[in-house]
Amino acid sequence: MHRIGLIGLGLALAPHLASLRDLAGRAQVAKAFSRTPARRQAFAQAAGLPVTDRLEAIFDDPAINIVAILTPPSSHLELVARACAAGKHVLLEKPLDITPARSRALVARVEQAGVTAAVMLQHRFKPAAERLRQALAAGELGDVVGVFTRVPLWRPQSYYDVEGRGTRARDGDGVLISQAIHTLDLMQSLIEPLGGPVETVCGFARDGAAHRMETDDIAAAALRFANGAIGTIDATTAAYPGGPERIEVVGTSGMAVLAGTGLSLCWHDGRFEELKPDEFPGGTGADPMAFSHAHHRALWADFLDAIEEGRAPRVTPRAALATHHLIEAILESSAQGGAPVRLNR
Repeated sequence: MHRIGLIGLGLALAPHLASLRDLAGRAQVAKAFSRTPARRQAFAQAAGLPVTDRLEAIFDDPAINIVAILTPPSSHLELVARACAAGKHVLLEKPLDITPARSRALVARVEQAGVTAAVMLQHRFKPAAERLRQALAAGELGDVVGVFTRVPLWRPQSYYDVEGRGTRARDGDGVLISQAIHTLDLMQSLIEPLGGPVETVCGFARDGAAHRMETDDIAAAALRFANGAIGTIDATTAAYPGGPERIEVVGTSGMAVLAGTGLSLCWHDGRFEELKPDEFPGGTGADPMAFSHAHHRALWADFLDAIEEGRAPRVTPRAALATHHLIEAILESSAQGGAPVRLNR
């Protein structure tokens, strides 16, 4: 039985708590921390689980072997460093941190400490994504020549009126790092094993195009992959009423369209395969938490398996860093008027 210290009881909590309830035979919340008294009280009353107003109660408890960090991104590096110093395994909400430099420092801390750490980039665990991964690995679509990624989300102004949200000091960036990061991570995880990581980008991002906010709420980029494939990214939180994230993969033998939790595969010889999307809208609109926790639960289960089996989880901080490098390159290109930027790896 793994004993977990939860740090952060805000917006990200619900799917984690639901996942841990499903995994109650393997893990239990030992203590939960928030710096806000009202959140601690509400959590204790609703969940019936112990709370604390001291981080030391989690980091200094030898019975707690996992720390789940669900706090704003700007706090991640320091909290992960404390967890590593205490010898705790770490489940970290995305993103790694607010800057590429801090994110790289976080990865180094984890790897030096030798603890097991996973990042909540749960889109990799969608059944439709798993089927596409299998098809690409088996060469079912032939050589990949195009990869087109779209994230057309909607967030009302009230979403950004929450203190700190969409600021560089707390979040690091806007739509790319806070919302599109899930789809960008999934896209890269699907394509990179084929020998074609993103090599060069030409990007544009606009701060506060449709919202009162400090960072970007719309961004676009053209991509060139190492294997010669080309592609695009467009992401926004201004696409009312919001729609499913979409990854299109064009191959020399067929094409795949991954839209939300659905997948279609079409081959030149006339064959067709489809996985229907599930009933949940996916948090694409005004309610960012309107999605099933099934993919969170799958990532949590893989993380627990990794601890018990002495292996790396599927989404390590090192693996998550690739998407931070992609976002860094898009924003750097935008700052240079769309000039080509090679990725820092």
